[in-house]
Amino acid sequence: MAVPKSKISKSKRGSRRAHDGLKPVNYSYDKKTGEIKLQHHISVNGYYNNKQIIASKVKKKHAVKNVDEQS
Repeated sequence: MAVPKSKISKSKRGSRRAHDGLKPVNYSYDKKTGEIKLQHHISVNGYYNNKQIIASKVKKKHAVKNVDEQS
């Protein structure tokens, strides 16, 4: 079994762990809808680079009906 020859100092340990911290997530705004999304990902509405890649499953008329029925 490997055993360290000498104690690792706090500064050596800290230097090794310097790059282990989490980096903040980069958000961007969708130009078409103005929603927040992750960079290089499709937005919630299916848009990428101002083009609709995936057609939305729920149409606006149906979404309004569902909200009215729940009230």
